[in-house]
Amino acid sequence: MSAALERAARRAQARGRIPALSVALVRADREPWIFTVGDSGNPQHPLGPDTRFRIGSVTKTFTAALVMQARDDGLLDLDQPIAKYLDVPAHGDATIRRMLSHTAGFQREPHGDVWDTLLTPDSAGLLAELDRAERVLPNARRFHYSNLAFAVLGHLAATLRGTTWEELVVARVLEPLGLHSTTVDAPSSAAVGYMVDAYSDAARPEPQFPTGGVGPAAQLWSTAGDMARWASFLVSPATVDPRGEVLAAATLDEMRWPLTTQDETLWAGGFGLGLMLSPQGGRVMHVGHNGAMPGFLAGVYGRRGGEDTPDALGCAVLGSSGTASETNELVGELLRLAVEGDPADIRPWRAGPAAPPAYRSVLGPWWSEGTQFLFSWHDGALQARFADAPADTPPAVFQPLPDRPDVLRTVSGREAGELLRLTRDASGTVARMHWATYRCTRVQEAFDGGPASAGPSD
Repeated sequence: MSAALERAARRAQARGRIPALSVALVRADREPWIFTVGDSGNPQHPLGPDTRFRIGSVTKTFTAALVMQARDDGLLDLDQPIAKYLDVPAHGDATIRRMLSHTAGFQREPHGDVWDTLLTPDSAGLLAELDRAERVLPNARRFHYSNLAFAVLGHLAATLRGTTWEELVVARVLEPLGLHSTTVDAPSSAAVGYMVDAYSDAARPEPQFPTGGVGPAAQLWSTAGDMARWASFLVSPATVDPRGEVLAAATLDEMRWPLTTQDETLWAGGFGLGLMLSPQGGRVMHVGHNGAMPGFLAGVYGRRGGEDTPDALGCAVLGSSGTASETNELVGELLRLAVEGDPADIRPWRAGPAAPPAYRSVLGPWWSEGTQFLFSWHDGALQARFADAPADTPPAVFQPLPDRPDVLRTVSGREAGELLRLTRDASGTVARMHWATYRCTRVQEAFDGGPASAGPSD
């Protein structure tokens, strides 16, 4: 399998004319795979697995994690305006959720021509000059990518904790996950980033500069190995961080939920809470982020869905060219090759505990709105799915309310959040149910309660 991965990486490096390329693939059931090809451009530190690259906007995923930590700790509400928590001279009505999903309408960059001067304001200056930046679109109008919005979010998280973003990201994310090769500043061993000439083999080193107050949007440096582990965390937090030190698995579920598409007519990519979402067909989704800074491109994604996808599958591709699209394209190819060439092991089925007596009369087929559902008991919970649903369709999962065993909450899947109410006959057998207020019966009924098999009423 590694031969196919290596060949894909070599092909991308050659076709993309990328001076240095570092790639890594991690999964829960195999040892990590790391491969490098090219030249670091740093004579004192040849290219290797420990070579660090600038990861640009992949930094935003770390900032999003810090914001969600603050929410989980009760320090903020995602649907409140940012001015409730941070003193800003303008645009304080933007909600935190909209800023995380790039739907708040903030202009892309801070005020001024920062990409001409390569001078960025510090955090105080960035916030003080927020009134000089535009809201280029109304709140919630559409997707519009904004480094400025994420810079502000980073300073929000830091302010709530009484520290700096730089200190916060190290203490609350990098150290707990063991991402020791991910740093705010570039080490002396870092690769050199280049602008590769389009019409010759010349490559010009790009200037590297601290992003100052824009750091929460783009500052971090890392290795492919660290970033592949981060990608695996984004898709399988319960495996990578079983104690939930960084984020609870349910919080990552929330972050991965699509909130907007990036294009009105081409639904090929979307955004959750700080995470890019790339549908792959079927029920497979790649989750992560791209990154770009002068001389560097990065792609960091994990894979979710598909019965052959191994647990905690994450991939990172870091390159030292600022223009080679092959860097980002390679991530998806490596994830696909990993699944096709070395699919997840098939776990044998084993008998488990029976359903509790109180729910055994629920099991089996039920009809609602003329459609058949199958209710079953698996993994310690009542579940339901369409009778003709494909095997990889996630079921609805129910949990009883405290002290009300005949009223259950749908905790995931179809109708998540809605109630399932059980009605029993005199013998205690469940004879009827209501799910999201729709009646569920053992035979197919019309909405007037008559059996469909009876045909027209006389």
